[in-house]
Amino acid sequence: MTGYGSASRPVSLGAGVVADLQVECRAVNSRFLDLGFRLPDECRGAEPLLREMATQALARGKVEFRAAWRINTGAAAASPSRSTSTLNHARLASLQIMQAEVLKTFPNAGELGMADVLRWPGVVNEPRGEEEGWIGATAEAAKAALDGLLASRAAEGAALVGVLQTITQQMQAIISELEPRIPEYVQQYQDKLSTRLAEALANQITQAPLNNAAVPAEVLDRIRQEVVLYAIKIDVAEEFARLKTHLQAVGSALKGKGPVGKRLDFLMQELNREANTLSSKSVSDECTAAAVELKLLIEQMREQVQNLE
Repeated sequence: MTGYGSASRPVSLGAGVVADLQVECRAVNSRFLDLGFRLPDECRGAEPLLREMATQALARGKVEFRAAWRINTGAAAASPSRSTSTLNHARLASLQIMQAEVLKTFPNAGELGMADVLRWPGVVNEPRGEEEGWIGATAEAAKAALDGLLASRAAEGAALVGVLQTITQQMQAIISELEPRIPEYVQQYQDKLSTRLAEALANQITQAPLNNAAVPAEVLDRIRQEVVLYAIKIDVAEEFARLKTHLQAVGSALKGKGPVGKRLDFLMQELNREANTLSSKSVSDECTAAAVELKLLIEQMREQVQNLE
């Protein structure tokens, strides 16, 4: 299921400097739980806490935590006498020596500009705060972001439940309409099969149109036995019973609480199996059309179930 949540927490860096830490939690559809983390170095220590937090709250989905921070310029402006950054003069001297050595070898190389110098690693010392402060703030912000994600997923899940319930009702309507007519279809097919078999035997025996007197009684009895056995093979009462049972299980799962995605995955497989059997045993065009429609609806449900927790 998709979802999004974000939250921010302040982090004290010392000397009155405060950083605003922003944590985002995003989720997209996935059959399994796949966690990813894009955290700055200051927040890396909180990754185990975030992983445990996510595994306890989520069962599936591709979930990513992102964090970023910046100095609170409002707090810095309120205390102009306090500097948030200092220069590392030893690093500056080392950089100057390296530039001079490079220019000896490459005299046409341009000198470093102000922006290049300030971006050079280690030149600017910025307050970083304590590791415990970063971990605590990251965990708090991540918890709030995860709560927001869960709320958005719950809203999406409620909408998906409505869609699945509608599809389930459509399937139940098809079954309710077709099931009472199955004995009639089977009987019609049985009569048609009996007539064709009798005609074939009569033609073989007499080489003439069907004449019941020309067909031995034991042959007719044998025909009836074979037709009855075949009628048993094409009887779909069990398939309808299992379809209704599985649909009831789907309805119960959708009304229940907690993760239901994997259970519904299994039920979709069972429903599809019964629909395939119904199609293979079809004895009428109406039954075939109903089986095809059921399979289409099951596939629609399967696509939506992939999005459920």
